[in-house]
Amino acid sequence: MPKMKTHSSAKKRFKVTGSGKVKRFQAKTSHMMRNKSKKAKLRLRDAVVVHEHNEDRVKRMLCK
Repeated sequence: MPKMKTHSSAKKRFKVTGSGKVKRFQAKTSHMMRNKSKKAKLRLRDAVVVHEHNEDRVKRMLCK
């Protein structure tokens, strides 16, 4: 059986933490930022953990 290949777009978008959770960056940060409040932009800056329902799917794409 050949090795599993990592999904190329997934490895650019997700990162597995030391405890095994999956981090992702948030959407709505690429354009039209002048319409968003400073508070909204501040909240979108940090990465968040992938929801538990999607975590298995993302880990399968990352071969973890």
